[in-house]
Amino acid sequence: MAGLIMTGCSTDQTAPAKTSLSKAELGQALYFDTNLSANRTQSCATCHAPEAGFADPRDNGVKGAVSLGDDGKSLGDRHAPSAAYAMFSPDFQLGKNGIYKGGQFHDGRENDLAGQAGGPPTNPIEMGLTSKAMAVTRLQENPIYVDNFTTLYGSDIFADSDKAYAAMADSIASFERTELFAPFDSKYDRFLKGEAELTTEEELGRTLFFSQQFTNCNLCHQLKPNPGAEQETFSNYEYRNIGVPVNKAVRAVNGVAADHIDHGLLDNPAVNDPNQDGKFKTPTLRNVAITGPYMHNGVFQDLRTVVLFYNKYNSRSAKRQINPETGEQWAAPEVPQTLDMKELETGPALNDQRIDALVAFMKTLTDKRYEHMLR
Repeated sequence: MAGLIMTGCSTDQTAPAKTSLSKAELGQALYFDTNLSANRTQSCATCHAPEAGFADPRDNGVKGAVSLGDDGKSLGDRHAPSAAYAMFSPDFQLGKNGIYKGGQFHDGRENDLAGQAGGPPTNPIEMGLTSKAMAVTRLQENPIYVDNFTTLYGSDIFADSDKAYAAMADSIASFERTELFAPFDSKYDRFLKGEAELTTEEELGRTLFFSQQFTNCNLCHQLKPNPGAEQETFSNYEYRNIGVPVNKAVRAVNGVAADHIDHGLLDNPAVNDPNQDGKFKTPTLRNVAITGPYMHNGVFQDLRTVVLFYNKYNSRSAKRQINPETGEQWAAPEVPQTLDMKELETGPALNDQRIDALVAFMKTLTDKRYEHMLR
């Protein structure tokens, strides 16, 4: 993929260096093209910035919990997940164990990367184009796009707006399948190759993380590669309700009613089982230390808070029932009736040393090019 480049700019269009492009190279140009938003101010890279682990690095007036739309005022209700390693999420499916897994977005409502890539441009609170036809008109403003779309997808591709829009999404997905999004070169990967040594604290965290006795991490952040991935992505991509509370700070400013319930997986049009209410896809832990805030709604700012949140289910200590970010008791789950208590209550309570060690280990899952961002 010699034509692909790394950019430090999250909102400017990256112009291809040549006029004859592969699908991935065309997808790269599209990924950075702000002309694919209503006011020509936002691209895919705005909310999935390469320099920020393919997450949204902006504050957006809500400490980065959710993203700001192209109109400069619309705020979402869910945190933009990292696009890094997203290629390894399997197609949306009901597993043999009766648990849904895979797909894209927090609720799996799109089956694959192309489906995900096609969502934001016409979402009214994201990139804001009014129709697929409007997006296709924008594409045809660029003669390089016209030449390459017709070469790659057929001379009549622009005769059908739906097909042209699907081709746009397909090419963006091709870019997102490149090594740029999944280098597998973190300190952990280098450790496995004998190219790096873990500190005593990181090694303790690794031991705890992979233990089936001392933590429950392995129940969702699996310990073997997924099909199609030679290395561990640290997710089984299944859906769980872990009791995440409402992000009241976001609801106070984004226009969503304070008593609105985010039903997660149950909002997926392919799911009508009430037992799936409030469940969200398990994310990869790759680059987790630099892609906060955390949870589907960005309700927690710090990675250590996330570990403490899990630990509250197994600790009877009054101290562990306090959210360190608010100084108050952990808020109630948004959807309490479907909590995965069996998984949440697996394992003993953790002391500060072990909590810190788990955080230290998760920091080793940071891609090499982002290691300077670790504190």
